[in-house]
Order: sequence, then structure tokens, then C-alpha cells
Amino acid sequence: MPDSYSAALTIDIGAILANYRLLAGRISPALCGAAVKADCYGLGAAMIAPHLRRAGCNHFFVATVDEGVSLRPLLPGAKIYLMNGLPPGSERDVAGNELIPILNSMNEIERWQATTRSVGARPAGLQFDTGLNRLGLSHDDALMLIADPHRLDGLDLALIMSHLSCADDPEHPQNRAQLRRFREITDSLRLPPRLGNGPGNGPGGNGRVLRSLAASSSIFLGADYHFDLARPGAALYGINPVLGTENPLRQVVRLQAKILQLRDVDLNMTVGYGASHQFRGPSVLATIGVGYADGIFRSLGNRGAVFVAGQRAPIVGRVSMDLITVDVGHLPRGSVSPGMHVDLIGPDQTVDTVARDAGTIGYEILTNLGLRFQRRYTGLQA
Repeated sequence: MPDSYSAALTIDIGAILANYRLLAGRISPALCGAAVKADCYGLGAAMIAPHLRRAGCNHFFVATVDEGVSLRPLLPGAKIYLMNGLPPGSERDVAGNELIPILNSMNEIERWQATTRSVGARPAGLQFDTGLNRLGLSHDDALMLIADPHRLDGLDLALIMSHLSCADDPEHPQNRAQLRRFREITDSLRLPPRLGNGPGNGPGGNGRVLRSLAASSSIFLGADYHFDLARPGAALYGINPVLGTENPLRQVVRLQAKILQLRDVDLNMTVGYGASHQFRGPSVLATIGVGYADGIFRSLGNRGAVFVAGQRAPIVGRVSMDLITVDVGHLPRGSVSPGMHVDLIGPDQTVDTVARDAGTIGYEILTNLGLRFQRRYTGLQA
């Protein structure tokens, strides 16, 4: 890591591409897309998404219109899907930027039909709620569309999708229940013919409407869940897709910060706001220049750890805005000094480990990593 006054976040794009190839191979012959929403889970979509495109990814999933508009010039010719749907008033921007809205309600369907009557055919997707009870067409909506397929007239349907609620737990009965509902809906719908005639309107360019159920964890539930297109996100960025199993994916991020100061402490002394940690004897504190403003969760106080020269050092006291304190009294004198780098995420401690200690999930750790880090991208071919 080059010398810097700030903490550093290293993002291994080579590892992301290796994860993409592993996932694509696992679901073949289905297609593998990529969820690049939330700035590629906080890691930098402008840097990462074009490399995924060059690696063969043609289907990208974002949450919002702004995300799609930002990525469009970086991904010429790629399909960019808006999973949060079609916000009122966004229709012209969505059509003009060749974004594919995932329509989540009858109102959105009707508004997109009206838009395409005036601007010409533009592809769209449908999302059906099969049990997550978040976004998507309801069970009653599905029955209505099955009974009256003319309600879809004029739509150039590119994709039908749903989203599993318990995919990280392979034994959860909700997985099979949602799979069954998704099959029932997609097998019963009488869909209008594809209106678009560009390449990639389904595998082989045959104009078939794609079905998508699998995201990261559901890829590992087996071929029944793969359908035509999977849309991994967290797994691309190194998060373990299946609870309680060895992670098959490469780690992507390394987060390092510097020791600012060492301080000797003694019996009954305390550290940090609220005096939440009291020492039971002599020790040494290292103060490190990161805090909750950088995405280091306050819940890691007195629970989490960093690694100093490969040795675990517990976080003691509360996490504050710009600083954390760790106990290094068990390490040899002289092996720790101001200016040394410590690993908050790295070879000895994964994103998932930090998430466990913080009482959250890896997704939240990555998407909260702050803007003050010096960002470095590695693993790129010259």
C-alpha cells in the first residue's frame, strides 16, 4: 500500500471477474448478469461494470433511474434493468437512455404502454411477488394477467423475474414454495410476441422472454432455480452466498488503516466515550484513524477486531466518528508502532467476519464503506 495519510480500500477487480466466471460456469447454459446497484455495493460501478462487460456480461441490474443513466454511456449496447420500477415522471428518461424498467404494478404497466405508444417499442420486464412481499405484481395481479393477457398488449417484454426471501438458507421451505409460484405464473402467462428485433432478445437472439429467479445465494440452490438468467450481486463482491458453508468465492476487498498513537494503560483505566471498557491490568492501546464516518459500525465496539501483522487485536471501547482503539498489549513490545498499517478487512478477516461481529450482513458492511478512503483498484491486466 503506498504511503498515505488516509486509510486505504483496495478493490481487486481481478477477483470480481474470477467470481463472475465461477458463477457463470455454475449456471451455464443460463446467462449470467450482474447486480451493479448501489455503486457496485459501494465498490465503484464506474470502474467495475465496464470490466464485467468486457468479460462477457451483457445484463446489468440497478435499482434507480439515476444509476442506470450514469452507467449507460459506460455500457454501450448492454441491457440495463431498473429493478425499482418506473417512477412517475421518469418515462422519457428511461426510454431515452435505453433502460429496461422492471414493472412492479398495473399502474406501471399502463404508464409504460402509454409511453411506448408515443416513442416506439422499448423493452420492459415484469416482476411478480412470490412471497417476499416487497416490490412486484401481486397474486391477484398475476391472476388478472393470466385471465386477460391483452392487458400486456403493446409491451415488448424482455424479462419476467421474482426474488427469493430465504435463498441463503438452502433448507428453508420458502425457497421451494416461491419456485413453485414462479413456475405457475410463468407457465400460465400468454405473453405477447417480442417486438424488439435487436440481438440478445433471449438466448441465441430468438426473441424469447427471459425468466430470472436466481440472485447470488439462489444460484447455489441448484439448476431448478437458474431458469434463463441469473443476477448475482453480493457473490461477485466476495460475500459468502450460503450460510454456514465455506465461501467458494474470492475475497475482493482489503481495508487498511494506520496506527496514529500508542498509549500505555493500567489497571482500572477506561477508554473511549462512556468508559465502556475497563482494563484489568497493564496494557497498550493503539489508536487507529477510522471510525463510523468511514463505515466502521459502532456495534463493533468491544466486539470486533483488527489484525496487526497477522495478529488479532480486539477493538476496545466505543467506535467514534474518526477513531477506534484496539488493545495490542499482548503483542511483543517493538512489534507495533505509529504509522503501521492494520487490516480491518483482509486476508485474516473477511467481510462476512466483520459483519458477524457487527451483528449485520456483508452487504451492509460493503455499502457503508466511506468516501474518505484512498481507493486502489488491482488485478487489472496491463
